[in-house]
This record gives sequence, C-alpha cells and structure tokens, in this order.
Amino acid sequence: MTMRLSDVLSKAPEREEAQVEGFLVGQQATWGKYRTIQVGKVFLTLNCKQCGQDRTFQSRDKLSCLVVSERIASIDVCLRCAACKSAVETWFLVVSRDSLHGSAPIVWLERYVESRRGVVGRAGVGDGFFGELLDRAQRAYEEELGAGAMIYLRKAFETITSQTARASGIPLETPKGKRKSFYDLLKEVDEAHEIVPRVFSGDGYKLFGELSEIIHGDTSEQIALEKYSPCKTLVSEIIRNVSANAEMRGAVAALGWGVAELGAEESEKDPS
Repeated sequence: MTMRLSDVLSKAPEREEAQVEGFLVGQQATWGKYRTIQVGKVFLTLNCKQCGQDRTFQSRDKLSCLVVSERIASIDVCLRCAACKSAVETWFLVVSRDSLHGSAPIVWLERYVESRRGVVGRAGVGDGFFGELLDRAQRAYEEELGAGAMIYLRKAFETITSQTARASGIPLETPKGKRKSFYDLLKEVDEAHEIVPRVFSGDGYKLFGELSEIIHGDTSEQIALEKYSPCKTLVSEIIRNVSANAEMRGAVAALGWGVAELGAEESEKDPS
C-alpha cells in the first residue's frame, strides 16, 4: 500500500521500508540542491516541557528537502506543539532502494534527530531521574550504541532497587558494614515488595547479569541492540511495579527520583 512520505516520517524513529508517493518526480534535483516538497504534515508525539505532558507536534504542509544523492535525501522539519505552540527542529535522513525521483519509491528512515533545546523530551518515559535514564537509553539505542543503551538500563535497575530499599528501611550494608551485593539486596527488596515482574520472579538477578554481560563482556553491538528492547521492557516494568505500590511511590517520590511521574506515564499503556 502506497503512503505519503509524511506517514513514514511520523513513525520516527521506526525504520521499516514503505512505498510512498513520488515527491521529486520530474524535478531536476542533483546533490546539494534544496527542493520544497508537499508530502503532507508530519505529526510526532513528544513530551512538551512547556505543557508538562506528552503532546502532538505537527509541521507545515511544505517541507525542505536537501538532495544528497540519487538515493538519499535530508529533510528538515519544524514541528510545533498543538497546545502551546512551542517549536522544535527535527531532521530526517531518508534512503530509497532506487531513485528518489521515481513515481513510487520504496524508502526507509535511516536516521532521525531532534534538536531539543529543553523544549521537548521523549514521549512516554515521564519526567524525573528515571525518565531521563530511559530517555538516554533509547537515544543511545537509536544511535546504534547497544552497550551504551544497556549502561543506562542497568543504572536505572540498580537505582530503583537501592532507592526502594532505602525508602522501606532495608539496609544497603551488611551487619559488618560492607556494601551488600546487588544479588542479596535485590532478593530482599523483591521479597518485601515484589518489584520484579511475575514472569521473571525469583530470577531478577538474571536480568542484571544479562545487562552486565553485555556491558563488560565480549558481546557484539549487534547482539546488544537485539536484546535492548526486551531488557528495556523488564526494567520499565520494575519501575512501574514500584510506582504502582502506593506506599513505595510516595516514599521514593519524596526522595526526588521522579518514579511517580514515570509510573503515571507508563500506567496509561497496555502492559501487553
């Protein structure tokens, strides 16, 4: 099914191929030349800092297209919040199987970048400390930095566990004053508050080991990228489980870690 190029851009950062209506047909556009294209409005859901929540940002009808080669185009898009009119610049690198000048080229999004400037953040991850960590993990993943993305996930996992322990009075040190191993601390916290998803219950340390192996082992970037999504889902679910516990939500939020905000965002989604 043929779609408009704006439909592909509106799915950023997804990179699936799609056949689109020709947008440079008959135009003598060589490398380094700009062309104004009409491919429909781009709509992206971003977290608007002015509004303090996720909002739809949209573009104008006409977009600026820089032809890089016969198969590659750079598209600059200015998006504006539908509510407060805050504006943010975005950049898309589009690649075609064959010529971009065809009547129905098959294209995909090679790269997508937001110039945030404190105006927007990633939608769906919430504000606060944990939202920032998950946002950075996602951005690293989109830059194909698998190990980097896993570092942020592991930090979020370690921090939510230690902060839950602290908020509920579980000591972080052994009776001899030494720092507890993460294995022991996680076991105590999970037994007290069931923060590990049921499907993973009793073996939450396996997730930590998976993250650590990718970060410190000989795992390739490709494998790290392949394992990122399921690991992120599990870490996000652990954070959500803490936020769903009213007592823990209040205690951890009082420490200034932003878990309540993150839980509010995540709880609106279908857990499946």
